[in-house]
Amino acid sequence: MQKGRVVWITGGGSGIGLAGGIELARAGAHVIISGRSAETLKKAEKELKAAGSCETIALDVADQKAVVQAAADIEKRRGRIDILVTSAGTNIGGGKRNFATMTPDGWDDVVRINLNGLFYCCHAVIPGMRARKDGVIINISSWAGRYASVLTGPAYNATKRAVIAVSESINMEECMHGIRATSILPGEVATPILEKRPVPPSAEERARMAQAADLGKAILFVATMPARTCVNEMVIAPTWNRFYLGGLETAKN
Repeated sequence: MQKGRVVWITGGGSGIGLAGGIELARAGAHVIISGRSAETLKKAEKELKAAGSCETIALDVADQKAVVQAAADIEKRRGRIDILVTSAGTNIGGGKRNFATMTPDGWDDVVRINLNGLFYCCHAVIPGMRARKDGVIINISSWAGRYASVLTGPAYNATKRAVIAVSESINMEECMHGIRATSILPGEVATPILEKRPVPPSAEERARMAQAADLGKAILFVATMPARTCVNEMVIAPTWNRFYLGGLETAKN
């Protein structure tokens, strides 16, 4: 990777986003992470500074005007945004993510962050990338985006499948402008979102899952491919894949 590339990572305070930020900072990029929690961002900044050049932005990606302003501020300070990683995501907690238990408000919250927020960020960076004839967009979808399950619920399933469609649309419309979009579809990854499950996995179960660092390496791989090459989609799952084993087909697990 060319040193000094400017990377913006949403949901970069923890999990997959932070792991990607660390890998990209180590590779010589200037990494800007954004997120809603000031405390989480502060902790993440310490890890990122140990890896390389970084900064943080407090941002709710569901706020369209704030996203536009954040992108404009980065462009003004750094001159460009070379790579966007949309890792901000959520699901309904408290065992209320299925049709029998969920509410319209729960649905709306997932759509605002997982889909609307992702679109706002992509829409904000594409004009600059188009003008420079170069840009990489890495959208974090999910195994559930390809293989819907009861465990993840209809809101998460629908929004993560939509992420794939957004990435495909970017490639169809912007490939002639040098813009490449990738959907990464992780299976079970040991990240903080697992705490929202009706029954959070045990420490032993999490140890057998893919780890955030594994996805960080995947993000680095996509980001460092030559400009002539687009990784349209990448599916990554733990070897011990409980979806294959039938252990995650109900909301009780």
